[in-house]
Amino acid sequence: MSETKAFKCLFAAAEEHTVAAQGCSFRAHIDFKEAHRRLKEFDVVIVPGGGTTEVLKAKSEPLGLIKAFADLQKKDSVRERTLMSICTGSLFLAQVGILQGLAATTHPDFYTKLENVCKEAALRDMADRTDVMEERYVVNHGRFDIGEDEDDNPYITRKGKRALARKGSNAWKESQNRRESITRRQSMRLGGLRVITSGGITSGLDASLYLVSAMVSNDSAQEVGRILQYTWNKGVVVDAIDI
Repeated sequence: MSETKAFKCLFAAAEEHTVAAQGCSFRAHIDFKEAHRRLKEFDVVIVPGGGTTEVLKAKSEPLGLIKAFADLQKKDSVRERTLMSICTGSLFLAQVGILQGLAATTHPDFYTKLENVCKEAALRDMADRTDVMEERYVVNHGRFDIGEDEDDNPYITRKGKRALARKGSNAWKESQNRRESITRRQSMRLGGLRVITSGGITSGLDASLYLVSAMVSNDSAQEVGRILQYTWNKGVVVDAIDI
């Protein structure tokens, strides 16, 4: 929301009442059919893990919803959209080909599984392989004002390297005075869709704090961490400013 920078969250599921693997019951606001119909309204789609074997085998939702959201960005690159997975949710992104040519992570127990799904998807689509990283979270297409040349902005990282700029660094402060390049976003794979994958459960908190810092402000992310009494553990931001 442009006035308050607040997030309005809706939970989508196949049925109104959904039970997590740990036995917790959630009530969905909308079903997948309505989510597809209203997909253009959303800036962020968060994909949790759990139940991945059944979904991958049946090729059922939320695979279609994830693919449709990515396709929206390719058709409308002007708008900034984010797709974020938590834990084994990254397997869904891999299955539909979103992680091809990108870097990603997942729960430590599923690194090999993610590599295999990514490999199969790459062979299926004759596409680039995925760089699976052992990190708290991995961000692709974090910001779009980094310039075409590394010399233009030294605060960038490449696959397999840790970012030079850390939380609270000058990279964030300097980036506030630079205009985002829509042209650069349009030239990126997936239309510049910000793709974030995170590891096990608490890694989702780290990735969420990154998302708040990117979409609202670094100060807001720090305040959320303070309220939660949670220390933000930074992950890796690929080919972009690490805020």
